[in-house]
Parts: sequence; C-alpha cells; structure tokens
Amino acid sequence: MSDIEEIASRTGAEIGRAYRAGEADPVAVTECLLSRIAAAEGDHIFITVSADRALAEAKAASRRHKEGRPLSALDGVPIAWKDLFDVAGTPTTAGSLVFGRDTKARDLACVSHAAAAGLVTMGKVNMSELAYSGLGLNPHFGTPRNPNDKATLRSPGGSSSGSGAAVGARLVPLAIGSDTGGSVRIPAAFNGVVGFKTSTGRIEADGIVPLARTYDTIGPLARSVEDCVLVDMALRGAVATEVRRADTAALTVLVPTNIVLDGVSDAVAANFERTLGALSAAGVTVRHAHVDALHAILALNAAHGTLTAAEAYTEYREIVDGEKGRSIDRRVTKRIMDGKRMSAHDVLTIQRERRRLITAFENQLGDAILVMPTTPITAPAVAPLEADDDLFHKVNLTALRNTMLGNILDLCGVAVPNGRDGDGLPTSILFSAPHGADERLLGVALAVEGIVADAAAR
Repeated sequence: MSDIEEIASRTGAEIGRAYRAGEADPVAVTECLLSRIAAAEGDHIFITVSADRALAEAKAASRRHKEGRPLSALDGVPIAWKDLFDVAGTPTTAGSLVFGRDTKARDLACVSHAAAAGLVTMGKVNMSELAYSGLGLNPHFGTPRNPNDKATLRSPGGSSSGSGAAVGARLVPLAIGSDTGGSVRIPAAFNGVVGFKTSTGRIEADGIVPLARTYDTIGPLARSVEDCVLVDMALRGAVATEVRRADTAALTVLVPTNIVLDGVSDAVAANFERTLGALSAAGVTVRHAHVDALHAILALNAAHGTLTAAEAYTEYREIVDGEKGRSIDRRVTKRIMDGKRMSAHDVLTIQRERRRLITAFENQLGDAILVMPTTPITAPAVAPLEADDDLFHKVNLTALRNTMLGNILDLCGVAVPNGRDGDGLPTSILFSAPHGADERLLGVALAVEGIVADAAAR
C-alpha cells in the first residue's frame, strides 16, 4: 500500500494531522478516495458523487494548509452525506423515487457549517427508503454492500446504510447520517465503525427529509470517537468543545438485566461480557439492574403502536394513499400504514407515557451511563430477507430493539466496535446518556474506546 493509500485510510483527525505536518495534501487524499469510490460503484454505496465540488474544496484546503491557516482540525478531510441532506448542485432522493431528481440550490445548514470548517464533500450516500428501516435494503438504488463480507451480501444496517458502509469500506473517513430509531447506531454496529446519535435538537435538523420529527436526529459515523467530537463541532458551527476525557475510576455504568440481552447471539453476548470485564478491570463500576422502563416501552408499543409510525404517516399520507405510493418499497409502506390505523387516543397515550418513563428512567440511572449491546445480532444475509417479508420485519425489529429504546427515552448514544463473531462480522457496544449530556457521553466514550478495543483484540 502506498503512503497516500495508507493516509487516506486513517481516521479523519489523523488525516487532518497529516496535512498540518506536511505529510499529505488534501488534493491527493481526495483523488485517492474518489478513485476508491469509482472502483466501488457496483457496491451501491454512493447515489451521487460530487467530484468537481470535492476537488475544488480540496484545492482550497491545500492552499490554506500551505499558508498555515487551516479552518479547523478537519480542514481538507473528506465527508459524505446521507441522501436526505440538501447539498447544493445535487438532488435529494431520501433513497426513494417519489421526490424526483431536482437539483438543490443550496446546502442545508449543517452542510454549510461543515464546509465552513473546511470539510470536503464527496457526495451523497445510499439509505433505506424514507429512512424507515434498520436493515438498509433499497430496491431503487441497490443495497449497499457491507464491506465485512466479500462473499455474501449482508445488511449494512439502516437507515444510514451508505454512511456506515462508506466509512467501513474506507471510501471516506467521515459520513453523516440521521437517527430516528437506531439509524446511526445500527449501521455503525454492522459495519464496525463508531456512530454518535446526538440529543434531539443539538444539531439543527430542520430541512432534512423527515421521518418522525419527535425523534429525528443527526449524527456522524466515523473511525474514532475523536472524529465524532470534531464532526459534532463542525456540524453545529462550533469552534470549541466542552468535551473532556472522563476518569474511568469515577465512572459507573448501568447494565439492564431485562430486554437488552434477550435473544442476543453467542458472539454478541461473549464480546459484551468481555468488554464489561475490561471496563471493570480499568476501574469502572459495573452495576446490573432491572430497568422497568424498558418493559413498559415494549408494552406501550404493543398496545398502542409507535409514535414513529404515526408521524411517518402524517408526513407521507398523500404519497402512500395516492398513486405515487405504488413506487415505495412495500416494506416501508407497511410500516407507514401502521400509523394510519392509530387513533388520537393511541398517540396521546404514547406521548404522555413517554414523558413519565423518561423521568422514571433518569431517576434510576442517576449519574451512571447506560450500557448494552448496540444490536442483538450481527449483520444478517440479505437474500433471505429479500425472499421473505415476514422474516424481514422480524429481523428488522430485532435489529432495532435496543437502539429504539434510546430514542423513546430521549437519550444520546455512542456505538463503539467491540469485537467480531466467528464469520468476522463486527459486534458493538452502546453507551447512552440522558438528553443534553452529549459532552459528558463523548468524554466517557473517549476514555473507554481504547479499553474496548484492547479487549476486542485479545
């Protein structure tokens, strides 16, 4: 592997340091990654490649670095965007055919903030249609290939499927997704990368193609927690961060004894227990407890449906009830139509009970960090899911089960790779904290990332 190939495979922060040290140039790294993207065209990861914009931004970054005035720690570092963000000069499809291919006139606010920090936009990546699936299958643009299995097409996770696959395949060091029920954290888990679900409202989400506005959040997928800290700053237009590495000796994590470990695969369970052991050996207090709120959430969903379905139907009622609805993935339509059957009583009951559960959960959590496997399973093969819709929906709900608890409880979360199964597929551990505790959570993730990686390597 040539030097530029190796540098282009580093984390975003490491690439930025290579620029500042004169070890590499943004144009060379951008050209290298554009070549990788072109070679991977058949993997269905990118929907739109913005080569002209990327090279222009890379050249501008190169000039700044040569003059010793980079805009940020990520100036000149390539980034890709889930195709529900408006990026000037490109269409926004949301992984669907219903929106046409109209070119957008301007960048969304967070895209503009990233450009102001010098990040190089490489294009738009694939996703589950309308962001409504945890598995990432897409009948219109193809299903992105999970890079962890070259022989069998496996789920890249969803809905930010292309974002997870692009980082996992080293086509870009950074990609941006959205998360409504796990759509950043599940692709991070299935592809073996880090994913950060921000607190709702932390990054301005107005203007993205919505799914359920109550839960919709924006977050990065990257190769390190450090990258997530830096990208979070960039997307908010911040020039500094309050994130500080946590003291593991002062850290307590809460592991639920109910729900989150039900039906987990042997590898997920073994890697999770090994990670907990490593954290304990590093001085972290590991506390196990039954969390009543988790059972209550599943009971609430079973009795009344989900707020996501109700809001999705409200967003797309005219489409799914009309002629255009025929072009939507049947599995997505089924989930949206679940919202049509819900009553006002259902929606109001969910909203009221959710507020009660958030308070009860936060009282039980206290100063601890919630810890669980990000997903109960590793990436499933795609072919059986395409052949059997009942199996698809069953596996989809399994993949979403743990992460959606965090959306309903209004948590922020960081998914960190913590090993592999016997087929070489990644597993992941999820650290979560209450709404608004993003800086503290990222500080914890910075502190434990190395512990988790060392345990996985043993």
